[in-house]
Amino acid sequence: MIRPGRSAMHGLAGIGSVVLFLALWELLGRALHVKPIMLPLPSQVAVELAGDAGWYAGQAAYTLMTTLAGFALSVAGGVAIAVLLVGSRWFESVLYPLIVALNSVPKVAVAPLFVIWLGTGAEPKIAIAFLIAVFAIIVDTVHGLRSVPQDVLDLGRVLKGRRRDFFFKVRLPCALPSILAGMKVAISLALVGAIVGEFVSSQSGLGYVIMTAQGTFDTVRVFAALFVLALIGLALFGAVAWMERKATPWRQAREGP
Repeated sequence: MIRPGRSAMHGLAGIGSVVLFLALWELLGRALHVKPIMLPLPSQVAVELAGDAGWYAGQAAYTLMTTLAGFALSVAGGVAIAVLLVGSRWFESVLYPLIVALNSVPKVAVAPLFVIWLGTGAEPKIAIAFLIAVFAIIVDTVHGLRSVPQDVLDLGRVLKGRRRDFFFKVRLPCALPSILAGMKVAISLALVGAIVGEFVSSQSGLGYVIMTAQGTFDTVRVFAALFVLALIGLALFGAVAWMERKATPWRQAREGP
């Protein structure tokens, strides 16, 4: 496993790179006299966030809620669909082409339909987040469920254990690393889906902030919303990565430092 000291050094290195990037951005912006309407300075974005911290927190909470709801649905639905695909050739031949076709359709094109079907509340944002994120869960879960070694499958047949017990005690643990890898991709995609839904129709959320600020050429507010979105994305990805380390300790031990 990675030693705590080395892990802390990696974390400090990541924070240092972000601070260096922001410092260079600030220095170059001041030296080149870049206008805020074109590219605001990090200090100007910080002043904007500090001045309306409560309001930005409320908008971020709405986006976070729709993101997590869409992500949770994508995990539950994606794993269930993957189990059906792996467990039945008939389901695979019928459902998989349909799933691939739906995933190929640009989600921005179908987002207005969700507004018509589900209204202008949180439901269409959750639906779009689910639709964008679920394919990653399905693909990685199918891969994980099919990655069980053949000798383990043969042993299960010889022992004649119940199919349900074999699934929960053998197949699912073997697929867990792949499922968690798909979740790391899906959490970022769910955030994108929530923002797409807010672009189409919303009165709350960071996507709504970006769209309204764009209409008034308030670039500082746009960058403030983007900065909050980046923080949310990092936090969500980090949470799933932490979950992966806790749920698959044997994998971390095998990979080593």
